[in-house]
Amino acid sequence: MTVIGIVRHGITEWNLSGIAQGSSDVPLNETGKSQAAALADRLSAEERWDMIISSDLARAKETAEIISEKLALPISFFDTRLREMSGGEIEGTTEQQRLEKWGAEWRKLDLGMESSDSVGKRGREAIDSILKEFEGKRVLVVSHGALIGITLRRMLPERFEKTDLQNTSITILEHNGSEWYCTLYNCVKHLETAGVRD
Repeated sequence: MTVIGIVRHGITEWNLSGIAQGSSDVPLNETGKSQAAALADRLSAEERWDMIISSDLARAKETAEIISEKLALPISFFDTRLREMSGGEIEGTTEQQRLEKWGAEWRKLDLGMESSDSVGKRGREAIDSILKEFEGKRVLVVSHGALIGITLRRMLPERFEKTDLQNTSITILEHNGSEWYCTLYNCVKHLETAGVRD
């Protein structure tokens, strides 16, 4: 059995302000660090993990590093395929700013945003690579909301018509040798236990 625990990074100031982050390199805020620490505490008390793989963007990298320190488990490598969906020209803007700049139909404009198909393809490639190279291992993957959601919908379309992932949520995928199963989705019980709020 190969097990992949997929973690969304901790919260950032841009998350709180409703600013599109995409591939921008935004760090965790203090709450985000506390969220990551709460998840790390939870993981250290549960089943052992064999390795950690992360997006190289700061908010995911910091989350992975906090988990790595608590679990005394080095980050194996940073994978650019796990980066967030690129937002093109909308990165760094709020919805209100987008409406003012491009109008209500801004989503229909060519603003250099990465397509969902592209995101799903590289997300699936990253997961397939882990399955191929680390079969039978328990692997933690730290990534981003849109990337995780689109990848889940591509891998398990019957289970996921839509997704909505909270910061530092963990989703568990298991592969039994022939197919994937999701045994845990968007779980943030560690935040409730630790009393950490957005």
